[in-house]
Order: sequence, then C-alpha cells, then structure tokens
Amino acid sequence: MRRSCPLTVIGVVRSVHTSPEHTPVQSALNPDEHAVVEVFPAFVDGLLGLAGFDWAWLLTWLDQTAGTPSMRQIPFLLRPRRQVMGMFATRSPDRVNPLGLSLVRVLGVEGESIRFAGVDLLDGTPVVDVKPWVGRFDRPGGGPRSGWYDTVPIEPGVRPADLGPPPDAAFGKRAARPPD
Repeated sequence: MRRSCPLTVIGVVRSVHTSPEHTPVQSALNPDEHAVVEVFPAFVDGLLGLAGFDWAWLLTWLDQTAGTPSMRQIPFLLRPRRQVMGMFATRSPDRVNPLGLSLVRVLGVEGESIRFAGVDLLDGTPVVDVKPWVGRFDRPGGGPRSGWYDTVPIEPGVRPADLGPPPDAAFGKRAARPPD
C-alpha cells in the first residue's frame, strides 16, 4: 500500500556550487568550504540550542537529479572502474526519493542562518530537516564495514567531473515510477 509522505521545506542552502558534476561528492571530502542554510522565518525558533553542537545532519531534497533512477548505477567514485552497484549500496543523488544526508560542522547560528563547513550541496538545495550529531548515538562501535567504499581511493575535494565522464545515457534501464 502506497502512502503519501509530505515533506516541508524549512530552508535552502546557499553555496557556490551550481553544477552537480563540479560539486564535491561528500561533505567530509570538502571540510574547509563554508556555506549557509537560510532557514525560513516560520522555523527559526527551531534553531534554539543548535549553536551548542559542533556537528549536524542536513537532510535535503536533491531536486536537481536526473529523474527516475536506475536500480543499478555506476557511482561517481566507481566511474574509473565502470563498476555497477545497486542504488541502495550507493550514496548517489539519483534515488527513488532524492534525499540527501550531509554531516556538516556547525560554525554558527545567527538569526535565520546556519553557517556550516563541509559543503556537498548545490546552491538553492531545499533543506527538509536539521538534526544535531550526537556522538553517543551516531558513532557505531567496533570497526564497521563500508562495503565497496573500503576498496576505492577517495581524494579530498573530489568532484564527479574529476572521476571521468558520466555513464552513457543508455546505461541501465530506468525504473518506472509506481503510480500514486
């Protein structure tokens, strides 16, 4: 049974990035670049206390994706190998629900703005939630495996354009969107 899942946009990201191919692939790979979340006035009271955290999760709606995704994709970091993975084994922005998850360093909360470091988002990206990072909850114990990510070299600041051309448009078969 399909249910609706309405999301409310609480603000937008303001960054220098305007092209997905030239935007860092993960916030942790771009820790020194700064950007801002402009929070809409109706949600500013929700920022109370956030300045006391060093890190926060930004949940975003990646509205500039390619459309209905293929369930099998070549992730940015595997472009040099042209290796295919299932969508749920990637952090690709091309997803059934294009939700972004970025762990960012909180630099300050002033008025309607959250200043942060660790930018992997395009200018104008809708923000649907902000959650503080809590070490006791968010740090897994032991030595967790990270699948194929453990096998690829990852350079700081890497952008999709640095990893070779995008896969052919004909690659993979796009899944049909289920009816509402």
